[in-house]
Parts: sequence; structure tokens; C-alpha cells
Amino acid sequence: MKKWKRSIINIYYIPALLLFGIFVIYPILKGIQISFTNWDGFSQNSKNIGFANYITLIKDPHIRSTLINSLIYGFGSTLLQNIIGLGYAVFLNRNFRGKNLARAIIYVPAMVAPLIMGYMYYFILQYDGGALNDLVMLFGMEAKDWLANGKTAVGWITFINSIQFVGVAMIIYLAGLQGISTSYYEAAKLDGASFWQRFCYITLPLLTPAITSAVMLNLIGGLKLFDIIQALTAGGPGFASHSLATLVSYTYFRGQNAGYSSAIGIFSFVLIMLISILFMKYFNRKEVDM
Repeated sequence: MKKWKRSIINIYYIPALLLFGIFVIYPILKGIQISFTNWDGFSQNSKNIGFANYITLIKDPHIRSTLINSLIYGFGSTLLQNIIGLGYAVFLNRNFRGKNLARAIIYVPAMVAPLIMGYMYYFILQYDGGALNDLVMLFGMEAKDWLANGKTAVGWITFINSIQFVGVAMIIYLAGLQGISTSYYEAAKLDGASFWQRFCYITLPLLTPAITSAVMLNLIGGLKLFDIIQALTAGGPGFASHSLATLVSYTYFRGQNAGYSSAIGIFSFVLIMLISILFMKYFNRKEVDM
């Protein structure tokens, strides 16, 4: 009887496995196959060129700056989202009037499509008629083209992505905080521990599972950032604010080089996977030590 029930349960996995195979495994394998060709993305003809696209990727001067940008978007956004999100969570974990409204307001940006969020900030940051420049000029200062410089553009993109999804980190940390027994804090107070000591020696260690979830979600999201960049700068000026994800799109549609675009995509996939595995191993070790 138990074996029969297990067999029935296993059958229910089939639709999920089929969908995973069709929409995840097959595209990855197809992308790998295309990365070894010179296909332009439109014609019916393509030729196998071996590792030529990957050799071009190593020599491409734009890859280095794009890779640095992707790491800034990934690690910068993760740092900001988790510090601010944890701060919000600690503050909003208390009982006071309006805390639920405050939680909702902080989380609302995460419900907006990143592309829409990008366009909203574009109208704030644009040179002509931008809301920020209108405010700056109101105080007698000169208007600035906030996105004209590559480093400044990267900074704004990182900041906007962090602000949009800080609510996700907050919710994860709130769930973690509410799972910590108050008896630990009461015992620490009796021993004369300060707020900072309670935070460092009780809250943070017991939040390790929540930290793991929040960091991994934010890190992967930042490393594959696309929508906000596309809306704000489209990778410009020049290639100064491109991420690996936007470079894939640019190379495919504007460069009409699907083979090289696929090689960049596979490189990006492997990079994110390796970084994720390293961080997961690190956090798993932390949870065991705890």
C-alpha cells in the first residue's frame, strides 16, 4: 500500500519535471549549442566555429568592464539591501501603531515591475525636465546630467535596484526575528547585556538561515540585473553601464551575433552558479557552527 502511494506521488512530479526540462534544461543546452556557431540570430544558416566565440569573449575589451559592473550590481545591491532591510526589520519588529502600514509602504516597490521602476527613475534623473534637476535648480544650483557619466550611472542603478527590493530582505528578516524566542533576550537583559551585545550575540547568529536566504536572493538578482539598466541607460554611455545580461541582449539584437551572445550568456550563467555555490557553502558552514 505504501509503495503504491509513493508511486502515485512520484507520478505527480512528472508535469513539474517536464516543464523544468522544456523551459530550463532545453534552453540551456540550446544556448550552449548556439555558442559554438556563428549564427546571426535571424538567418537559416549557421556554421560550427568551435571555441572561437569564447576566445573572442576573453579578448573582448568590453567584457572586463561589463563583468566589473555586474559584480558591483550584485554585491553592491546585496550589501545595501541586507543592511537596510535588516535595519527596517529590527525597527518594525516592535509593537507600535502604524507598523503594518510602514511594512506595506517599504514592500510596495518590490511589487512594481523593474522595467517600470527604471522608467520612473529615468523621468526623475533625466537632464531636461527631470524632477531631480527641477529640485536642484529650485535651490539655485546648475542642472546635471546624472546618467552621462558611466561610474555615476552604475551607482544610480545599484542604488535604485537596492531601494526597490529592500522590502524583500525586510520581510525575510522579519520572519526570522519573529522565530527567535524572547526568552533569550530576557536572559541576556538579566545578565546586563546592552542592545548592541544582544544584537551581535543573539540576533545575528540566530538569523543565519534568514541571512542566507536574503543574501542569495539579492545576490543572484543583482548579478543578472537587466530591466532597470535597460530602462535607465540601455548600457550607456557607450558600454559604461552594461551588465552581462544587457550585453547579451545588445550583442544579439544590435550586433546580430547570436553565437557570441550565447557565449556571453553561458559565461554569465556559470559565473552566477559558481558564486552562488561558494556563498551557499559558506553560509551552510556558518549554520553548522551555530
